[in-house]
Amino acid sequence: MSDLPKVRRLEAVGFRAWPAASVQYDGSWLCRLTAGHPSRRLNSVNPLDPSDYRDIDIRLQKAAKRFADYGRPLLVRQTPLTPPKLIAFMDEAGWVEDGHTVVMMADLATLPRDEGLDHLPSRDVGRFVDARIRVAGDDPALKPGLTEIINAIKPETGLFIFEDTAFGPTAGTIAVHDNDLVGILQLGVAEEWRGQGLGTAILHASLRWAKLKGARHAWVQVEADNAAAIALYRRAGFQDVYQYSYRGPAAV
Repeated sequence: MSDLPKVRRLEAVGFRAWPAASVQYDGSWLCRLTAGHPSRRLNSVNPLDPSDYRDIDIRLQKAAKRFADYGRPLLVRQTPLTPPKLIAFMDEAGWVEDGHTVVMMADLATLPRDEGLDHLPSRDVGRFVDARIRVAGDDPALKPGLTEIINAIKPETGLFIFEDTAFGPTAGTIAVHDNDLVGILQLGVAEEWRGQGLGTAILHASLRWAKLKGARHAWVQVEADNAAAIALYRRAGFQDVYQYSYRGPAAV
């Protein structure tokens, strides 16, 4: 059984840490759409109250129209806050479930006390986006959309980049400090540099920065089938809080 107050708080800080371009509410269903980036987190319906299940069919039709206007497929992000009657509706209609993600948290008090701030975050969004695309092997066409997302993050943000003088960027991550919490996003290590401890190093660098800023706990969202990333976070003291997945109508 999930701790719903904790889930609600992590959902709220998650939305602030990775802001969508368009945000519309239908009751307590949050519709997030972003024309400039295909991320499902930025293009999904997010129900936030298990008791809000009125007019399910009509509301999904309205959401589908909004998504079609953005050229996006209709997706519902199913979390512990999703109304059971909406889940039953999707099950009966044969909606496909995909993309399981684990939300994890860690207590920053477990970080070594004698370690100082050995890496400072960058303030250059363009440089970070270029590094992120290189490290992840992403399509360079995503640069404008990713730049817009990062510039729209309102809580204090640290952009961490590790580089090699000959190779260029080797690892990167974003730390979003929001009151006593810090979210770790977009952590990646270049394929040629994996297995050398860079993921652990850049994670701890960002967590130390956030701890000095006053954060007490860290959270992360990681795909359930990414065994290497889950192992990295578990070694750093992260523990599972809840999971979510995406649901969409079956292709006709």
